[in-house]
Amino acid sequence: MLRLLNGRRCIGICFRAFRRTNSDKWMSNRCQSNEYISRFIWENTELTGGQSLTPEIKLRLFTPNCRFWDERPELWPFDDPYWAIYWPGGQALSRYLLDNPSVCRGKSVLDLGSGCGASSIAAKKCGAAHVTANDIDRAIATVINCELNAVEPPFCVTDNMISSEPQCFDVILLGDMFYDEALATSLHSWLDLCIKRHGTTVLIGDPGRAQFEEHSIRQLLHQLDQFELPKSVQDENYGLTCSTVWHYQPDL
Repeated sequence: MLRLLNGRRCIGICFRAFRRTNSDKWMSNRCQSNEYISRFIWENTELTGGQSLTPEIKLRLFTPNCRFWDERPELWPFDDPYWAIYWPGGQALSRYLLDNPSVCRGKSVLDLGSGCGASSIAAKKCGAAHVTANDIDRAIATVINCELNAVEPPFCVTDNMISSEPQCFDVILLGDMFYDEALATSLHSWLDLCIKRHGTTVLIGDPGRAQFEEHSIRQLLHQLDQFELPKSVQDENYGLTCSTVWHYQPDL
């Protein structure tokens, strides 16, 4: 199953089909205890680290060695497993933070669409004063990965913060969030409001997906760094070779 999910070009289509196939089970398991979910993650993921841009960060992810990599979608007991893959935009963003710790040191950071929690972990390692990880997916995965890296888990928010009243964050991190045009547009407006009200620094990690490159926000970005992706990451993402970190600088 997850072999189909490793390319963001088709990720939305695959996950929507996956959700329709599994909707009854998905709803019934929303109330599973954190203990049950934690045990499931430990039993059905693999400890990884070396095959990424951030080998110093350990993560529990889906790999070809895991049962559900090729399993039938209807056997998957939860909602869409975005948290189970270390996406290339998030890898670049995390690498950039680790190489430039002053970006987060002593600051309040929001990791929007935090997924596996790697960027939150990087921010913590860089000495961020406070980190909020926001994702509608499994927050327990972020907690597990933080424990693996001996950092205090961030404050986890599972409500959708996009379009909500902007809070006062010094830095907002977005890795791989521009895979859908409608989402990109809503992000564009909300980020403008965050910057206008609080002077927030917005950093974006993306490997150059069409939805990102063709969106109007692309014209408002300043490139900070670019990283060549490891061969295994390239293979899992339809040959995308590099991932870039951008500073969003709108004309407000």
